[in-house]
Amino acid sequence: MAAMAVALRGLGGRFRWRTQAVAGGVRGAARGAAGQRDYDLLVIGGGSGGLACAKEAAQLGRKVAVVDYVEPSPQGTRWGLGGTCVNVGCIPKKLMHQAALLGGLIQDAPHYGWEVAQPVPHDWRKMAEAVQNHVKSLNWGHRVQLQDRKVKYFNIKASFVDEHTVCGVAKGGKEILLSADHIIIATGGRPRYPMHIEGALEYGITSDDIFWLKESPGKTLVVGASYVALECAGFLTGIGLDTTVMIRSIPLRGFDQQMSSMVIEHMASHGTRFLRGCAPSRVRRLPDGHLQVTWEDCTTGKEDTGTFDTVLWAIGRVPDTRSLNLEKAGVDTSPDTQKILVDSREGTSVPHIYAIGDVVEGRPELTPTAIMAGRLLVQRLFGGSSDLMDYDNVPTTVFTPLEYGCVGLSEEEAVARHGQEHVEVYHAHYKPLEFTVAGRDASQCYVKMVCLREPPQLVLGLHFLGPSAGEVTQGFALGIKCGASYAQVMRTVGIHPTCSEEVVKLRISKRSGLDPTVTGC
Repeated sequence: MAAMAVALRGLGGRFRWRTQAVAGGVRGAARGAAGQRDYDLLVIGGGSGGLACAKEAAQLGRKVAVVDYVEPSPQGTRWGLGGTCVNVGCIPKKLMHQAALLGGLIQDAPHYGWEVAQPVPHDWRKMAEAVQNHVKSLNWGHRVQLQDRKVKYFNIKASFVDEHTVCGVAKGGKEILLSADHIIIATGGRPRYPMHIEGALEYGITSDDIFWLKESPGKTLVVGASYVALECAGFLTGIGLDTTVMIRSIPLRGFDQQMSSMVIEHMASHGTRFLRGCAPSRVRRLPDGHLQVTWEDCTTGKEDTGTFDTVLWAIGRVPDTRSLNLEKAGVDTSPDTQKILVDSREGTSVPHIYAIGDVVEGRPELTPTAIMAGRLLVQRLFGGSSDLMDYDNVPTTVFTPLEYGCVGLSEEEAVARHGQEHVEVYHAHYKPLEFTVAGRDASQCYVKMVCLREPPQLVLGLHFLGPSAGEVTQGFALGIKCGASYAQVMRTVGIHPTCSEEVVKLRISKRSGLDPTVTGC
């Protein structure tokens, strides 16, 4: 060893570093006297789940450190503390979705007596600046919260040295060793690039970049049919940009496919173009700066081309595990996905190393689940709790122009699990009151409840397509989590006149199993 830094507690409970020469080549704080480790808990990853772990442990009086580092995207985009959700996910996505919804409300305004000159132009630069400033305020808020709770924050890219120790390089090139009794990995994931496509990396962007663009992306091709793809395409169309979505197979894989089809129908009828059954093969930059994309029709094999200003890859995400040197700690990962394998207690193959959130195999890639799983884990480690995270009936919403909220099983999952003869589906189209005066199209506003057919007809899943779907779904999620039956939901008094009320009116129509004649299939 060549150097080792000794951590000394300074004024105000902070740490200062003193470097001493030793043999070996790594400098930093590794262990105190008599092999004592630096921290009770070390969290790798400063996203929503990791921060929740750190704050909870500090609240329980433990000595905690967080290490976090953002590898710039291939296009050079970087951001601050807070992870995907805060910087390049939920928060900026919802704000830009709101910007698009406001555009629709402006179009409705004359019907309600507001004299608004049409068309109303949208300023991408102004919107982006406001969104980015809000995100930066959240970055700063997280830093302050860690400091207030005396959680040590290291802006370093950490990798394992052994099962209790990680190493990172700080600014200026100083290497730092940190050791802990318990380690939680919460590094999340990053967008996948199609490396087999010529020009994909050089000329394409991902969700890591779209929210930090200073200038409008202009005419955009979104490749993929994930919720990220459809949400981005939705708000781009909503603010007036020419937007095309290229779908190779099915939209919103893993979600209820009838509802997914209706999401696509609504988007298509409101200006988003779709290329179905197509896959890109090449991206080239033309002399005028535009991007020429070549794609193939997967059915006919025919090639076609189009010209765009921006190509956005939204074809899935990969876990951020490759640089962690997990093998040095003995942490097992899935050979197929590279995600970390854990048990019901979030434990990895190493007893004192845990993992939560998107980096874990078989877990929902959702911010709230990572936060709750992290808090429960820390309460088990340091608070005497035995409560485990329950991953069943987790509600979520896809923030497409017409929002899709769901909780529980899709119809396909219910039929696969219980058999078509044991599944009953109650469903109805409805028209939101807000749509009536403005004469908005409500043909895709739809709600369905998937139930067991046998009494008491337990609710297996609820699916809602319409305005404020997240708020509606959240309200019913508790009942479904508690084992609500169809009859109990029907005895719930609706709030009139709201879209939520439509859920408790589903006695008007029912069907059994998957029915291809239903609108939207």
